[in-house]
Amino acid sequence: MAESRTTLNTLILLAGVALAGAGGAGLVLWMQGRRAAPPPQAPVAVPAPMASEPVPGPAPVANLASAPSTEDILAKAMPAVVVVETSAGRGSAFFISRDRLLTNHHVIAGQSYVKLRLSDNSLLDARILATSPDYDLAVLGLMASGAAPAADRSFLELGTVQEVRQGQEVLAIGTPLGVFQNTATRGIVSSLRQLDKVVVLQTDTALNPGNSGGPLLNRAGRVVGINTMGFRGSQGLNFAVAIDHAKALLEGRPLQLAFVAPASNEETTGLWKGKGPSESDQTREEGTRRYAAQVAALARSADQMEGAFARFLTYYWDGKVVGTFDRNFYALWEKGALQGIPVKGHESKLTDLRQALENLRSRSRDIEDEARRADVFPGTRRDLRQRYHLDDRGWE
Repeated sequence: MAESRTTLNTLILLAGVALAGAGGAGLVLWMQGRRAAPPPQAPVAVPAPMASEPVPGPAPVANLASAPSTEDILAKAMPAVVVVETSAGRGSAFFISRDRLLTNHHVIAGQSYVKLRLSDNSLLDARILATSPDYDLAVLGLMASGAAPAADRSFLELGTVQEVRQGQEVLAIGTPLGVFQNTATRGIVSSLRQLDKVVVLQTDTALNPGNSGGPLLNRAGRVVGINTMGFRGSQGLNFAVAIDHAKALLEGRPLQLAFVAPASNEETTGLWKGKGPSESDQTREEGTRRYAAQVAALARSADQMEGAFARFLTYYWDGKVVGTFDRNFYALWEKGALQGIPVKGHESKLTDLRQALENLRSRSRDIEDEARRADVFPGTRRDLRQRYHLDDRGWE
């Protein structure tokens, strides 16, 4: 009996130990399941920059981002470049406004007007407004056709060679051989040079006859030169007249630039130090002032002629005037514009009027001849005559 009780007690003790072990393990597992998540790690404090220390930004990429692609430059520039067709051959030119263009003088030499073939193959007439043979430059203007210049006409922005650096990439557009309209080539600026008194950009851009007069563009799409001449037999050696000369021609300023070669490739500003006017420039300036005064006096006489013609029509003419004229007496030069007959007894009035007009035209021719001898720019003369309504073809 005692032995049995002992055995029973032993079994009970072993069971208790086993249960205790199991319960302890379960307790541990339950406690692990309920264990709180670890506290979040405190953020690393970043000290604020001092007021005197700017916060560094991203690496500058503005120059790359702002520079248009070659495709974009050409898409914008191509419609502004035209073929110049003359009796002597073909060349290139480009619009700088809706009705004015730049080209080389040798492209239009000996011509009074030229044909322009646009990129859409349409044709326009243009006349020569100003030339400078010494710098191989010419300014063209669209001839009046009764319609205003196209509002959507493409034209190019003019830059300056002061922005040009050796090794800079440039684009040329033109009509090589006078056949392949709107051909684009690419190269670099080999050097800036002065040939005689003309500052030129030497490039390795491929040019051929027919490219003359076309624009040389920088990577911003601005014109920095006018492609002009290549030395035959010297492959890759081509030149463009610095656009600064053309800007001076357009503005009626002396064309000569004082060229100072840059001390390094980075020093390009201040290349041009304006010289005082030469003797020929002084002659032109004086001639321009004299021409302006003479045209103003001619305009006053034209005003009197206009009044005389109005009285003639009112009192001494039995008929009418057909057409519209900048000044009403220009009808005397236009065949068929004056319709009718003089009032009987006043037939001599018409003869006297025509004689007075012929005297006025002779005076105008003398003024023009004097201005040409003084080398007053044709564009300057045209602008003054237009200002006073004296640009009718009858004056010629």
